[in-house]
Amino acid sequence: MAASRGGLRGVGHAPGSGGAMITVYHLEASQSERVIWLMEELALPYRLERFAREADGAAPPAYRALHPFGTAPVIRDGDRVIAESAAIVEYICRVHGGGRLIVGPDESGYADYLQAMQLNAAIQGALFVRMAHGADADGDDAPVIVRACRRREDGYFRYLETRLGEAPYLGGAHFSGADIMLLHNLTVLPQYGGRTIDDLPNTRAYVARVSARPACVRAAAIASGAADPPAAAG
Repeated sequence: MAASRGGLRGVGHAPGSGGAMITVYHLEASQSERVIWLMEELALPYRLERFAREADGAAPPAYRALHPFGTAPVIRDGDRVIAESAAIVEYICRVHGGGRLIVGPDESGYADYLQAMQLNAAIQGALFVRMAHGADADGDDAPVIVRACRRREDGYFRYLETRLGEAPYLGGAHFSGADIMLLHNLTVLPQYGGRTIDDLPNTRAYVARVSARPACVRAAAIASGAADPPAAAG
């Protein structure tokens, strides 16, 4: 299915883009929302192309054809088409964002930032294994792989709760791309059987704090179709 509606955000062109504007290919109800959020946080210009899901919830063929991975998110920057959230966040922050929202190796939160950037895939991987085996296989007599993934998932969330008791954000004192990477896991995955955060007060407070950021609120409205990206001037 072709993109149902497009829009532009920002004024001018991003640094280092050679005059090109980043296109964010947004698949509804997907992790591509975090890329919209990133662009809003950085106040970078972008073009948004929306794709509706198929009746069975799958991405349409036109979306899967954007990149060999066939997953969301996907962006285009000139001749480059890039997939995978962590790669996209790092790329945009470094190439177009002037290094903003990145924690550098000379900062105290660098190791935590790196770990947090990988947690998205780790948490999802553990959940997908459990989902593949079904809810009935998630008890104490579950297959070894399911029990291992459950232990890993618990460990990830213990780390988060501890880390967020030490610092307001995953990379330390300041909001970063790692926070953009993780929110989806804490707010959306529980709807599909993922670990809830009801018993994690530091994590709950973090979710409330990050979700209230103006750019996050704007991105949610744009991603849902309740709002369009503001048109570029000129």
